[in-house]
Amino acid sequence: METATTSAAVRQSPGRRGKKTSVADLIIHAVLFVLTIATLLPFYNVVLMSFSNTVAVSKQLVYLVPTVFDLSAYSYILHEPRFFKALLVTLFVTGVGTAVNMLVTVTGAYVLSKSGFPGRKIVMSGIVFTMFFNGGLIPFYLTMKNFHLINNLLVMVLPVAVNTFYMIICIAFFRTLPAGVEESAKIDGANDLQVLYKIVVPISMPMIATITLFYAVDRWNEWWYGVLFMTNVNLLPLQALLRELLTNYQQVLSSITTSVRVGDSGLQPEMLKMAVLVVSTLPIACLYPFLQKYFAKGVMIGSIKG
Repeated sequence: METATTSAAVRQSPGRRGKKTSVADLIIHAVLFVLTIATLLPFYNVVLMSFSNTVAVSKQLVYLVPTVFDLSAYSYILHEPRFFKALLVTLFVTGVGTAVNMLVTVTGAYVLSKSGFPGRKIVMSGIVFTMFFNGGLIPFYLTMKNFHLINNLLVMVLPVAVNTFYMIICIAFFRTLPAGVEESAKIDGANDLQVLYKIVVPISMPMIATITLFYAVDRWNEWWYGVLFMTNVNLLPLQALLRELLTNYQQVLSSITTSVRVGDSGLQPEMLKMAVLVVSTLPIACLYPFLQKYFAKGVMIGSIKG
């Protein structure tokens, strides 16, 4: 009798554990769902407000349901004569700048991750030093001028070719890779560059994709160097141009002809701010789906046989 009772209890316990697990999963998913809604709500609100006008937004504290569809803010931005030039400048800086960033960062990090590299500690000390100290704005400007980078798009690429923090992340990652992978490749006749680009880079794609995304966002959001070194307004990046539009908008409204045109369309500064946010973030946000697949991949899957 006792044996039968014990067996029945054992048979029931997995079901109970499964029930408890399902309840716990339900609670976790509910909490994550609420957090997701809380995270997405501000972005959703910004997008709706960019397509609306002040009258519609002022009727409710949080704008959730669109009542007006107005493209005046986007029309105002797109009708800026320098908009597409600024967009091309930003695309160039983002594409070329990110490529240069990754080339210098990955190759430099790979070399510095080797304990046998002569002078590695001295070089690392110099790299870390730049995180805490710099020469100041005026010497930096004079240096760029001496290199003839004023009104040159490369001024937004070369001075920021390496982010010290990102390079340290790459160095720490490369140190975790097993030495056996590289040794096997060198036995087969591969040199250091072949080992890096044919062995190390493919198995480091999750890290490389993440750093690439970080660099791309940094280059896309570049505006300070554009304002500082570009006296030619046609060479301003997109972020600097959008900042200029927002800064000068009150002066634009003071013009009689513009005031009539803007006022009739229902465009207000708050709506223009939201439209600028959408225009400045949407293109770079499109990169996330293409890089997302690398984030969840195992770093060392398939790198070592048996």
